Amino acid sequence: MTAPSPLHLRALTVAYGPVAAVTGLDLRVAAGASVALIGRNGAGKSTTLRVLAGLLPPTGGQALVAGIDVARDPARARAAVGYCPDVGGLIPRATPWEHLALAARLRAMDPGWEDRAADLLDRFDLAGAADRITAGFSHGMGRRMSVLLAAFHQPAVLLLDEPFDGVDPLGVEATLEEIRLARLRGAAVLVSTHLLALAVSACDEAVVLRHGQAVAAAPTAELTGDEGAARYRALLT
Repeated sequence: MTAPSPLHLRALTVAYGPVAAVTGLDLRVAAGASVALIGRNGAGKSTTLRVLAGLLPPTGGQALVAGIDVARDPARARAAVGYCPDVGGLIPRATPWEHLALAARLRAMDPGWEDRAADLLDRFDLAGAADRITAGFSHGMGRRMSVLLAAFHQPAVLLLDEPFDGVDPLGVEATLEEIRLARLRGAAVLVSTHLLALAVSACDEAVVLRHGQAVAAAPTAELTGDEGAARYRALLT
């Protein structure tokens, strides 16, 4: 018998009043797999991740994370998820170390979390800013901190919304490494990005969204080079 996928969408629909942001989306991400949601702004990528993170109720269909129905038990679903939002997500007057200490307490992490926190801060080049308030962070530093927080508690499902936006090469490398490590321990990873080259680096499969619908899915290896880029552009329009 096939084990259930840690991340599973069945005919997901999300509407803002009369406007449908996502329509009938089906998606599975297996344990140890990484899938990219790619598409233009407004394609429904961020909305999909917000539903999976338990922040936005679906209008129809079903969203399951770690076997938990997000609509029925959003608090329990959020406990199984690590979520990096596309914007915001940090407490402006708190330092990175205070963010991590708060996360450790709220998630009842085991003693010794400080070692993992220090390692992540070092790998994401934020150790020198561990005691600075995040209000003074650049956009790239904020992105790195958001990814770090999402991965900190080693969740069963890792959701990264535009994690590479405005991030320098060192931050990109750290994020790709954290995705690799998450997959090695059996997490399901979903990455939303409009950067095709990084989607290819981070994931084995890409799902193209357009107007809230999945219009294509393909191994990322098929989206490399000039031919792959041309195929991707054709799917966006």
